[in-house]
Amino acid sequence: MALHFSRVAPAIEELEIWSASERGFSFVISNENTSGPGLHGRPGFVASWRPISLNRHAIKVGGSPFKTFAEAEKACEAILAHLTK
Repeated sequence: MALHFSRVAPAIEELEIWSASERGFSFVISNENTSGPGLHGRPGFVASWRPISLNRHAIKVGGSPFKTFAEAEKACEAILAHLTK
């Protein structure tokens, strides 16, 4: 089951955030660094998810941060498959 991530157009171009939603779940991938512009945290691609219909905080996908966007995307797809079995 392929998620189709789209870049979120932030007011600050340095923020790298992508989002996708499918079957009632929202997924976000952000690129974080320890310094410089953008989001700060452990370097890599941090993936998280939450149910769209519930007003709850996001849950970080296990293994985050990932070295590549593709790894984060694959992890999100695995979570979606598990949630929708």
